[in-house]
Amino acid sequence: MTFDYAPALESRSIVDIKASYGLFVNGEFVDGSGTSFKTINPATEEVLAEVAEASDADVDAAVKAARRAHTRVWSRMPGKERAKYLYRIARIIQERGRELAVLETIDNGKPIKESRDVDIPVVAAHFFYYAGWADKLEHSGYGTRSLGVAAQVIPWNFPLLMLAWKIAPALACGNTVVLKPAETTPLTALLFAEICQQADLPPGVVNIVTGAGATGQALVGHADVDKVAFTGSTEVGKAIARAVAGTDKKVTLELGGKAANIVFDDAPLDQAVEGIVDGIFFNQGHVCCAGSRLLVQESIADELLTKLKRRMSTLRVGDPLDKNTDIGAINSAEQLARIRELSDIGEAEGAGRWSPECELPTTGFWFPPTLFTGVTQAHRIARDEVFGPVLSVLTFRTPSEAVDKANNTPYGLSAGVWTDKGSRILHMAGALRAGVVWANTFNKFDPTSPFGGFKESGYGREGGRHGLEAYLKGGE
Repeated sequence: MTFDYAPALESRSIVDIKASYGLFVNGEFVDGSGTSFKTINPATEEVLAEVAEASDADVDAAVKAARRAHTRVWSRMPGKERAKYLYRIARIIQERGRELAVLETIDNGKPIKESRDVDIPVVAAHFFYYAGWADKLEHSGYGTRSLGVAAQVIPWNFPLLMLAWKIAPALACGNTVVLKPAETTPLTALLFAEICQQADLPPGVVNIVTGAGATGQALVGHADVDKVAFTGSTEVGKAIARAVAGTDKKVTLELGGKAANIVFDDAPLDQAVEGIVDGIFFNQGHVCCAGSRLLVQESIADELLTKLKRRMSTLRVGDPLDKNTDIGAINSAEQLARIRELSDIGEAEGAGRWSPECELPTTGFWFPPTLFTGVTQAHRIARDEVFGPVLSVLTFRTPSEAVDKANNTPYGLSAGVWTDKGSRILHMAGALRAGVVWANTFNKFDPTSPFGGFKESGYGREGGRHGLEAYLKGGE
C-alpha cells in the first residue's frame, strides 16, 4: 500500500531576518570596523543576510566591555540577582521558541522538528538549570569566585544549543562573555543578543562578535581574556591549545568524535535500530558524538542490517521547514565536499556502499543517508570523522573484541551499548574510553549531566555541576 505525501511546511513569517547585522557590544548593536560576509540558507542557497566580520579592534572593544561589566557590575552582583536574569532569559527563549526554531532551521539546514522539539527546549533548560546554581556556588565544590572574561567559540552544528552550554554556566558563576558563533550560522546568536536586551541584561555581560577563523584567533589570543571555551574540530582545538600554552588562561575543549554504537546479540533489535538511526542521522550526522561506527555482534549482523536498511528507506530527505523531514540540508558546500570525498574513499577502499532510493532537491547541499558494510579498522571511514549521515558497520564476536575495536580510535567522546544484561553494560561503561556512554539509547542530553571527552576529543566538562568548574577559581 502506498500513500501520497503531503508536505507540512512551517511558515517563515514569524521570523524577521534583517538585510544586515552588526556586532553586539556593550549591550548595543554596532557596526563593525571590518568587512562583512554572507550567511545563506543551505537548503536553497538563498542569501539570508550580510553579517559584520569583526576586526581585531572590534574584538578588543568587546573584551573591554566585558571586563568593565565584570569588574563593576556582574561579579559584584549577588548570585540570587544574577539568577533572576538567567531565569528571565530562559522564559523569553520559551516564549520566542517558535521564532528561534524557524530561524535555526533556515540558517543551519536542520529539520524543523529537531530545532523545535530538541534544540530550543534544551537551550531553555540549560538557562533554567544554571539559574538555580547562581546562588548556590558554595555547594559546587569548585569555589565561588568568577574567573573574569570568557572567550567562547562555538560551531555550526548546534548554534543556539552550544551558545547555551557556554553562556549559561559562565553567567551563573559571575563571568562575562565574548562569544563568536560560526560564520555559517550566526543568526540565532544575534537573535539571542536581542533576547539579552529584552531581559535588560546589564551592558557588556554578553557580547557577540561574528566572523570567521581570524576573528576567533583574535578573541582566543586576546591578552585580557581569562577563560577560553571552544567546541569544534580537533585540528582547531589543537591550535587553540598551542596558542594559550604558557598563559594562565583556563581552557576547555570539546572536539571531534568517532563514537562506537555497540549492539550485542541479546539486544532488543527494533529498539536498537531506532537508536542507531538517531545516533547517526540526527542533525544530518552533524554531531560530534554521532554513533558513526556501528559494531554488531557477528551472529545478528545480517538480521540487524536488514532491519536497519528497511528503516533507512523510510527516512525523508528534503525541505528542513517541512515537519515531515527527517534529514535536512548539509550545512555548507565545504562540508558536503568533505562528506563526498570520504564516502568515495570508503567505496574505493572496498567497503560496500548503500543508500535508500531518495530524490534529492536540485538546489542546496544534500547527501542521502548512507551505510557502509564490510568495513575494517583500516578504512578511513572507520577512522576519520565524516560529520555527515554516513554509517560504517563493523562486526565483532566477543565483548573484549568489541572493546578493542571501539577504543581503537584517537577520539573518546561517546559510545552506545545495546544489551539486555545490566552487568555487561557496567563492564562496557568501565572499559570504553569515552566521556559519555549511553545504555540502550543514544544522543540523550540533559543540563544536569556532564558532557566531554578523552584523548583527541578534548578536555573539561560542560553541563551539570561539573560544568561550573571551568568558570570558577577553585578553592577560593
